[in-house]
Amino acid sequence: MMADAANLGEAKWTKIPGFTVAAKTGTAQIPVAGHYDPTNTNHSFIGFAPIDHPKFVYACKLSTLQLLQSGQQKTAAPLWYGVAKDLFPYLGIQPDQ
Repeated sequence: MMADAANLGEAKWTKIPGFTVAAKTGTAQIPVAGHYDPTNTNHSFIGFAPIDHPKFVYACKLSTLQLLQSGQQKTAAPLWYGVAKDLFPYLGIQPDQ
């Protein structure tokens, strides 16, 4: 399911060609004084790679982002893939697609 989320979900445009990744986006409202803050959300993206024999798992969380109610595909996902792009050569992970 996480492989499909990474390859077919909201953040599919951020994936790195040639590498299999399993990942999931997340958005959470922030409770404030008995209700949810209408202008701030927490965004997350967690994933691992390569899918068949994972060499790393990484979670990215960005807190209290303003005016991006469901924009994790524009915030946390690109940040996660930016770090993963550096981890692939650092860990000696070769493209598997």
